[in-house]
Amino acid sequence: MATTSEHVDLRDDLVRLVTSRLLDPLEILLPQADLAGLHRSVEADAEMWAAQLLGGDDALARQTAVRLIAVLHPGDTPFDPPDEWWATPLGRVAARRIGHPGKEFVSFGVAGAMLGITRQGVHDLVTRKKLTRHPEGGVTVDSIRARLDLRRQR
Repeated sequence: MATTSEHVDLRDDLVRLVTSRLLDPLEILLPQADLAGLHRSVEADAEMWAAQLLGGDDALARQTAVRLIAVLHPGDTPFDPPDEWWATPLGRVAARRIGHPGKEFVSFGVAGAMLGITRQGVHDLVTRKKLTRHPEGGVTVDSIRARLDLRRQR
């Protein structure tokens, strides 16, 4: 169950991201446009997105996370955020709900960022069989998601 502060932090992060990535550029390109209604819509929708991302419907949470990442982080290459991104409210919920989009496994460093621990901590968890090493190296994203779910249940 999500805490109120987790919901508020996620909502505020989503408002900030949508405003800076989408609305601010529109205001620059269309200085005469009245975007006040869009700003209000973003605030209301961010509330809904946060509820969907943190709610009990796993399919809806995954779908919402994928849509938000696709729109907020567009590009011609696969999404591969810097390690610091995983510590953001959207990064934390994405790690738990969808793992690393498009990757079956990640390096120990990225796994640590997703889990909020050190690379050495990841190595210890792999040694203790709490995370699964991938045959090609690194750690499976599925085992990271399972670890995050386990943490959340406690």
